[in-house]
Amino acid sequence: MTPAPLINGRFVTQSLSGVQRFAIEITRALLVRNAGASLLTPQGGSLAWPGAREIGKRQGQVWEQLELPLHARGRLLINLGNTGPLLADRQIVVIHDAGVFSTPEAYSRPFRLWYKFVQKALIRRRTTIVTVSAFSRREISRHLSLPESLIRVMPEGTDHMRLMSSDAGILAANGLAPGKFVLGVGTLSAHKNLAALENLAGQLHARGTPLVIAGGMGGAAFNAANESRLPQPARYIGRVSDAALKALYETAGCFVFPSRYEGFGLPPVEALACGCPVACADIPALRESCADAALYFDPNDPQQIAESVLSILDTPSRQNGLRTAGAARAAELTWAGAASILESIAMEVLERR
Repeated sequence: MTPAPLINGRFVTQSLSGVQRFAIEITRALLVRNAGASLLTPQGGSLAWPGAREIGKRQGQVWEQLELPLHARGRLLINLGNTGPLLADRQIVVIHDAGVFSTPEAYSRPFRLWYKFVQKALIRRRTTIVTVSAFSRREISRHLSLPESLIRVMPEGTDHMRLMSSDAGILAANGLAPGKFVLGVGTLSAHKNLAALENLAGQLHARGTPLVIAGGMGGAAFNAANESRLPQPARYIGRVSDAALKALYETAGCFVFPSRYEGFGLPPVEALACGCPVACADIPALRESCADAALYFDPNDPQQIAESVLSILDTPSRQNGLRTAGAARAAELTWAGAASILESIAMEVLERR
């Protein structure tokens, strides 16, 4: 019998972002589908996983590159967060996008150099590469000189939003009334393009409607020297819990996402799953993930961004149409479905032994 795969659990020690959310939900779905699969984690992870095995004594990249492959020897290793150990025997690596190549200004130089080195080395070792959209497949193919036919695609899911609780206390804590604010989620990374919301913030302020932005405003991976100026006036509430974020999605009059570059774009589809009308950048990955369930704008045109959001706030029929389309689109994106695709890829890799 072929041994069940192992999962790289480095993500349990990392701060939550879209990549870590993907890793958490796919791991949960894989462990439900395949009782023989195991999660290997560094010591002291912040997430508790039944049946997970803590291995090694180190953390971060050193753990992933030196200790993880020793414990994964002879087994298929599934890596869900853009990198994997160069010494692993057989592995799958999910590369979410080619941002370090396409938007280098968004990342610190050490981060860019390391990711480029590791990903190119993984390609040379004929690692099976998976990504999260057809757009990312084209990008990875172009930058890593790997034929598109050798890059597999799996989507992301939204059903984690339905399963989690909602904490409406975040509204009272920040003086927010349901339907009377616009929500954005992002970081200072240059490609998130928060500065493009300046015009919108001003027009909303004149109407007495706050622009609320949730998310971390820093991180070692990002290029602090090129941080975009934060739009003003806006209300910055920092990182919030999953339950608080769900409450914000559920009660915002509109969700706005001006990012210039994404591999998939999880926040907009999370908003769709919570019944929030979405206005987002007209870029390939978001067209792919949100389909006809969002109103699109040019992320380089601040006035068009503002007009799109205000048209949603001022047109109840448009709000209702977007909510209906959003619910239908969100129902198509499940973590079980995504895990099924990844499991099929894993079986193919095992059969090629």
